[in-house]
This record gives sequence, structure tokens and C-alpha cells, in this order.
Amino acid sequence: MCYRTKLNSKLSEIERSLEARFIDPDEYKPQLEINAFTFSKTSVISDENQGEIQMFNWGLIPFWAKDDKIKKMTLNAKIETIAEKPSFRNSVKKRCLIIADGYYEWQWKDPKAKEKQKYLITPTDQEIFAFAGIYSTWINPETDETLNTYSIVTTEANELMAEIHNNKKRMPVVLKKQDHQSWLNGTDHSNFAFPYEVPLIATAVE
Repeated sequence: MCYRTKLNSKLSEIERSLEARFIDPDEYKPQLEINAFTFSKTSVISDENQGEIQMFNWGLIPFWAKDDKIKKMTLNAKIETIAEKPSFRNSVKKRCLIIADGYYEWQWKDPKAKEKQKYLITPTDQEIFAFAGIYSTWINPETDETLNTYSIVTTEANELMAEIHNNKKRMPVVLKKQDHQSWLNGTDHSNFAFPYEVPLIATAVE
């Protein structure tokens, strides 16, 4: 799974790397650790506005939801079942890039996770990268507020991540830079399931 990410790069570096511009630069705040369970806004590029970087809330809320409680269970979306799960099936073709420069995972040192080692995971070939994401636009029935919300798509762990994320053996889909357009333009999601992967490196965090 993937519940902690990082985006601490300069705004100008992000724009240059992704070849897109922030709609509202003042909304971007560099963060060393983004906690999924704060459901905060993070930087994304959607299929509908590929030259723009927007701020979407982490935790997908389907358009049909009566309230936002479901977001606790939609932070990640398994690539193997997104076309079937009611929460995700309407968003399979609503694609986004979730921008990051790292993510965190914990290795269990014992079966009950009394001792864990934290790792920072980064691609070896990209300083700023994108997770494969799906999104939804939801209108709060009580306030009429419109929210754009997303899930990070996950897949089976590769060899490195199976060793680190040894309790669940999952990993987020980190896209190859040359595949950003392919993901956004609706290429079948199954093409991005493991063994699709980018080379990763894990650095222990004290």
C-alpha cells in the first residue's frame, strides 16, 4: 500500500520536470512527508488538463457517495480490481498523475510489527516522478462544494518492495516518464500492473 508520500522539490523544478504549470502556485507547499489520512490536497495532473498542475484531495469519493466517509478506504486502489470495485469502476478511465519525489514504507521486523524500519523509496532514474492515479469529482450534497479526489493505484510488489513491504507485499504504480501520456490517455490499466515497474532504491530512515 502507499499512505505516506513526499514532495519537497521547488515549484519551478516540478513544473520543468512535468512540463506543466501550477494553476495556483500559492497552494503548493513543499512537504517532507504527506500523510494520506489527513486527506490533504496534493499536486496532480489530470487527463482533462494535461498542461496544468492542480491540487486534488487524497482519498477518492465516488460521485454517488452521500458523504465523504468512504475516503478512508479509497486512498489506494488495487490495479487488479479497480474495474470491478463499486468505489473505483466509474473512475477507471479518469486518470491522473500524482506528483512526488519519494514515498515511505515500513518493513516489519517481527510478525506483530512491534519493531519496524522506515524506508524512503525513490526511483533511480527520476528525481521527480508520478504515481498512476484515478480520480473522481464529487459534489457535497449538504454544502454543494465540489471536490476533486484521487486514489493511488497499487500493484503486486517487485523483489525490492516485497522485502520491505513484507506484510502486504504491495507497491504503488510508479510510472516511467515516457508513459505519463499513455496512462493519462487511457491505455488499459492492466498494462501497468507488475511486472511493469521502474527501478527503485530504498534508503533507511532513522
